[in-house]
Amino acid sequence: MSLADVQNFRLIEQMVGRPSELNPFFTETTTLKGVGPRVAESLGRAMGTRLKDLLLTPPSGLIDRSYRPKISEATADQICTFNVTVGRHMVPSNRSRPHRVRVFDETGDMTLVFFKARSDYLNRVLPEGTQRIVSGKTEVFNAEMQMTHPDYILSPENIDDLRLYETLYPLTAGLSQKVAGKAVLGALQKLPTLPEWLDPEMISRQSWPSFHEALLRLHNPEHPVDVKVNAPPRLRLAYDELFAKQLAMALVRENTRKAKGRSLKATGQYVDDVLKGAPFEPTGAQRRAFQEISKDMTSPFRMARLLQGDVGAGKTFVAALACAQAAEAGVQVALMAPTEILARQHADTLKTLLAPAGLTVDAVTGRDKGKAREALATGLSEGYVDVIVGTHALFQNKVEFRDLGLVIIDEQHRFGVHDRLKLTEKGHNPDLLVMTATPIPRTLALTAYGDLDVSKLDEKPAGRKPIETRIMPLQRLDDVIDGVGRAVKRGDQVYWVCPLVEDSELIDLSSVEDRHRQLTAIFGNRVGLLHGRLSAQEKESMSQEFKRGTYDILVATTVIEVGVDAPNATIMVIEHAERFGLAQLHQLRGRVGRGSKQSSCLLLYKGPLSVNGKSRLEIMRESEDGFLIAEKDWELRGSGDLLGAKQSGLPAYKLADLEKHKALLETAVQDARLLAQIDPELSSARGQAAQNLLYLFEQDFGIALMKAG
Repeated sequence: MSLADVQNFRLIEQMVGRPSELNPFFTETTTLKGVGPRVAESLGRAMGTRLKDLLLTPPSGLIDRSYRPKISEATADQICTFNVTVGRHMVPSNRSRPHRVRVFDETGDMTLVFFKARSDYLNRVLPEGTQRIVSGKTEVFNAEMQMTHPDYILSPENIDDLRLYETLYPLTAGLSQKVAGKAVLGALQKLPTLPEWLDPEMISRQSWPSFHEALLRLHNPEHPVDVKVNAPPRLRLAYDELFAKQLAMALVRENTRKAKGRSLKATGQYVDDVLKGAPFEPTGAQRRAFQEISKDMTSPFRMARLLQGDVGAGKTFVAALACAQAAEAGVQVALMAPTEILARQHADTLKTLLAPAGLTVDAVTGRDKGKAREALATGLSEGYVDVIVGTHALFQNKVEFRDLGLVIIDEQHRFGVHDRLKLTEKGHNPDLLVMTATPIPRTLALTAYGDLDVSKLDEKPAGRKPIETRIMPLQRLDDVIDGVGRAVKRGDQVYWVCPLVEDSELIDLSSVEDRHRQLTAIFGNRVGLLHGRLSAQEKESMSQEFKRGTYDILVATTVIEVGVDAPNATIMVIEHAERFGLAQLHQLRGRVGRGSKQSSCLLLYKGPLSVNGKSRLEIMRESEDGFLIAEKDWELRGSGDLLGAKQSGLPAYKLADLEKHKALLETAVQDARLLAQIDPELSSARGQAAQNLLYLFEQDFGIALMKAG
């Protein structure tokens, strides 16, 4: 079925198929007491517009109001709750002065301070001679204890309205903690009890509460520990969130595996031709990866595999072998890349690699127009083109294939599971191979690619020399320029990376334009410039000219991270290296060392370095293992920034913290895959309860796939 079918089915499910017992969760916040349109809008910006959005947002902190000392026992800067008698009001004659109220107990007295307060209101809530409960932060002023603007002022009979442990939530303009907390408590009162979707044995083993009790304890804690990230209520809810997303992907995985594909069998002649014509001996990792891919392609089920390679490990060659097998089996191949530079580079590489097998390779990008585009369209629809490489332009409605049997997506971390479903609609159940040159920690691989089988390229081609990596302060810039000059005289080429396109008065960083001007003044017109503001055609032209040797030095932003390939480049200079993530530094360093010459990478930093910054640069100096570096990057920077969260396709989590809940994810993957295998229709009692979970965490595309087949 197509993604459009899945989305339509999902919409119908939400309207008529979602179990009615879940309706309270999907109720708008305006149904809560005290939440009008304006408050609902603020809640929507901070947490969401439905009750489930409030309930599934964990507290950001907690105020402990359980400390109830006598006045004489209290010290400054504490949250204290006092039972006091109201004494004299000291009303200011000038509104700019505070209104003060003396209060006392049997051990001493203190002052309550109110700025810009209405005296009639304060006389009403704090009548002289009455008992009151006051709670807030204490402070000492002029050697006397006082409390400015108490958080709570209550009559003793209303003591139950004061929560011992007050949870705090994300706020936005127009939303106070009191209003947010009251809304969450209101949502809790409407919380239905749902059938259990977790294995009872696991709940018992972990000593976890039920889903219902976990939400109650998270938002209305019995003890401060209940809101901690490793406490049973939070662990239970984090596992639910992880399990929901993994179950949805497991259902996609089972659906893909069981979907009738085509057995792309071949004698292996085309693959042999490519292997014999290759200018190098394939690594053991390349051969192993292709064997796994070939086995998937020849099976009667659809392939859904991730090829994960370290920088320079040769994933394009493995893709070429897959293209050769597909072409011999009589089907076409589409390879999609994220940029025009990379698409055309892949096309050039594949033309060379597949030429011994006599295969036709072409490229299509957004800038192809007119007769050339029409001729290409005809070649595709009539089957004259065996392999087509392109950007997202490949998947426009006008692009039709005679028989698309294999889809390859490069730099897959820029897409999500929905895109993977969509990009295979151009063919009849084509096999799917996705590739990334960004080594990903196992935790993130499970999170982003749980529906795919994984092959790893963890060896570099023979003859590649280790890249010498050095760390230098920016004060030694003149020495670096001298070294670049010596390299250029030897006939080598140099990449020079800066973090900004142009100078900024606000940020003291080097810009490519400024550095380009400086290096041009020294080395003349053989210094190129490449950055993201150039058109796609300008970028490609500059990349090709650098590769051909028109320029000795290419000053660039991180736009060269993927796609610019010049085998004669032996030096990579990265300014302000401390500002880049390890994964990005590793990708940039991988632009050199692609030939047989000794290569170097110079990491220039502006001191003083933080402990974390120094650790990152030291890891770069000590290792070229992208998988190890990715794990270290995970530890030092966390998951959010590892692949560039906004474009990574990685799921966002509210309750789960991937760094602290890594063990939960491993268990959730196994649990979800087992349930999807033994109960693919989710028809058992646990399976039906798990359907509720999928709806609750909005992973119901898994149900849509399952029910629509």
